[in-house]
Amino acid sequence: MQAFDVDMFGQAVRVIATPVQYTWTYGDGTSLGPTPAAGGPLPQERWGEKTSTSHAYAETGDFGVVLTTHFQGTYSVNGGPPLPIPGQGQFSGPSQTVSVWRSITRNFADDCLRNPQGQGCPAGPSPSP
Repeated sequence: MQAFDVDMFGQAVRVIATPVQYTWTYGDGTSLGPTPAAGGPLPQERWGEKTSTSHAYAETGDFGVVLTTHFQGTYSVNGGPPLPIPGQGQFSGPSQTVSVWRSITRNFADDCLRNPQGQGCPAGPSPSP
Protein backbone atom coordinates (compact mmCIF):
# COMPACT_ATOMS: atom_id res chain seq x y z
CA MET A 1 0.00 0.00 0.00
CA GLN A 2 1.17 3.51 -0.79
CA ALA A 3 -0.35 6.71 0.56
CA PHE A 4 -0.08 10.11 -1.08
CA ASP A 5 -1.10 13.36 0.60
CA VAL A 6 -1.67 16.31 -1.72
CA ASP A 7 -3.25 19.74 -1.50
CA MET A 8 -5.84 20.14 -4.26
CA PHE A 9 -7.73 23.42 -4.59
CA GLY A 10 -7.09 24.15 -0.91
CA GLN A 11 -8.41 20.74 0.18
CA ALA A 12 -6.30 18.02 1.87
CA VAL A 13 -6.60 14.93 -0.31
CA ARG A 14 -5.24 11.52 0.62
CA VAL A 15 -4.91 8.86 -2.08
CA ILE A 16 -4.17 5.25 -1.12
CA ALA A 17 -3.00 2.84 -3.83
CA THR A 18 -3.08 -0.88 -3.02
CA PRO A 19 -1.48 -3.50 -5.29
CA VAL A 20 -4.07 -6.14 -6.21
CA GLN A 21 -2.63 -8.03 -9.19
CA TYR A 22 0.65 -8.57 -11.02
CA THR A 23 1.62 -9.45 -14.59
CA TRP A 24 5.02 -10.99 -15.34
CA THR A 25 6.37 -10.56 -18.88
CA TYR A 26 9.28 -13.00 -19.21
CA GLY A 27 10.92 -11.52 -22.33
CA ASP A 28 10.57 -14.65 -24.48
CA GLY A 29 7.06 -13.90 -25.74
CA THR A 30 5.28 -15.41 -22.73
CA SER A 31 3.68 -13.83 -19.71
CA LEU A 32 1.83 -14.75 -16.52
CA GLY A 33 -1.12 -12.86 -15.17
CA PRO A 34 -2.75 -10.85 -14.04
CA THR A 35 -2.33 -12.95 -10.91
CA PRO A 36 -2.62 -12.14 -7.21
CA ALA A 37 0.91 -13.55 -6.67
CA ALA A 38 3.72 -10.99 -6.74
CA GLY A 39 6.45 -13.59 -6.41
CA GLY A 40 9.66 -12.85 -4.56
CA PRO A 41 13.14 -14.12 -3.84
CA LEU A 42 13.77 -17.56 -2.42
CA PRO A 43 16.52 -18.28 0.09
CA GLN A 44 19.42 -20.18 -1.46
CA GLU A 45 18.45 -23.47 0.20
CA ARG A 46 15.17 -23.37 -1.77
CA TRP A 47 16.67 -22.54 -5.21
CA GLY A 48 15.25 -24.84 -7.84
CA GLU A 49 11.87 -25.06 -6.12
CA LYS A 50 8.93 -24.30 -8.40
CA THR A 51 6.84 -21.31 -7.29
CA SER A 52 3.59 -19.74 -8.51
CA THR A 53 5.58 -17.27 -10.64
CA SER A 54 8.27 -19.70 -11.90
CA HIS A 55 9.02 -19.79 -15.60
CA ALA A 56 11.01 -22.30 -17.66
CA TYR A 57 12.79 -20.85 -20.69
CA ALA A 58 12.99 -23.00 -23.83
CA GLU A 59 16.21 -21.34 -25.01
CA THR A 60 19.34 -19.88 -23.50
CA GLY A 61 20.10 -16.16 -23.76
CA ASP A 62 19.44 -12.82 -22.14
CA PHE A 63 15.80 -11.90 -21.57
CA GLY A 64 14.24 -8.67 -20.32
CA VAL A 65 11.75 -9.47 -17.56
CA VAL A 66 9.15 -6.85 -16.61
CA LEU A 67 6.74 -6.84 -13.67
CA THR A 68 3.57 -4.78 -14.05
CA THR A 69 1.68 -4.01 -10.85
CA HIS A 70 -2.07 -3.33 -10.98
CA PHE A 71 -3.35 -0.96 -8.29
CA GLN A 72 -6.79 -0.11 -6.95
CA GLY A 73 -7.21 3.11 -5.05
CA THR A 74 -9.27 5.13 -2.66
CA TYR A 75 -9.27 8.83 -1.86
CA SER A 76 -10.51 10.95 0.98
CA VAL A 77 -10.94 14.72 1.30
CA ASN A 78 -10.17 16.61 4.51
CA GLY A 79 -10.05 13.41 6.59
CA GLY A 80 -13.40 12.17 5.33
CA PRO A 81 -14.28 8.55 4.58
CA PRO A 82 -12.29 6.71 1.90
CA LEU A 83 -14.08 6.66 -1.47
CA PRO A 84 -13.21 4.19 -4.24
CA ILE A 85 -11.37 5.30 -7.37
CA PRO A 86 -12.96 3.50 -10.35
CA GLY A 87 -10.79 1.15 -12.41
CA GLN A 88 -7.18 0.19 -11.89
CA GLY A 89 -3.84 1.86 -12.47
CA GLN A 90 -1.03 -0.17 -13.97
CA PHE A 91 2.65 0.59 -13.54
CA SER A 92 5.51 -1.40 -15.05
CA GLY A 93 8.93 -1.55 -13.46
CA PRO A 94 12.07 -1.24 -15.56
CA SER A 95 13.11 -4.31 -17.52
CA GLN A 96 15.54 -6.56 -15.63
CA THR A 97 17.88 -8.76 -17.67
CA VAL A 98 17.87 -12.46 -16.82
CA SER A 99 20.66 -14.59 -18.29
CA VAL A 100 19.51 -18.15 -18.94
CA TRP A 101 22.19 -20.83 -19.12
CA ARG A 102 21.92 -24.51 -19.75
CA SER A 103 23.77 -27.09 -17.69
CA ILE A 104 24.05 -30.84 -17.90
CA THR A 105 23.90 -32.91 -14.73
CA ARG A 106 25.48 -36.33 -14.50
CA ASN A 107 25.45 -38.93 -11.73
CA PHE A 108 28.57 -41.04 -11.18
CA ALA A 109 29.05 -44.14 -9.06
CA ASP A 110 32.75 -43.42 -8.36
CA ASP A 111 33.84 -41.62 -5.22
CA CYS A 112 36.65 -39.20 -6.18
CA LEU A 113 38.33 -39.72 -2.79
CA ARG A 114 38.61 -43.49 -3.37
CA ASN A 115 39.15 -43.28 -7.13
CA PRO A 116 40.60 -39.88 -8.14
CA GLN A 117 40.90 -41.12 -11.75
CA GLY A 118 37.16 -41.96 -11.96
CA GLN A 119 34.70 -40.50 -14.47
CA GLY A 120 33.72 -36.97 -13.43
CA CYS A 121 36.61 -36.55 -10.94
CA PRO A 122 39.01 -33.61 -11.46
CA ALA A 123 41.91 -35.97 -12.28
CA GLY A 124 39.73 -38.38 -14.28
CA PRO A 125 38.39 -38.31 -17.84
CA SER A 126 35.84 -35.65 -18.81
CA PRO A 127 32.25 -36.86 -19.06
CA SER A 128 31.08 -37.39 -22.62
CA PRO A 129 27.93 -35.56 -23.79
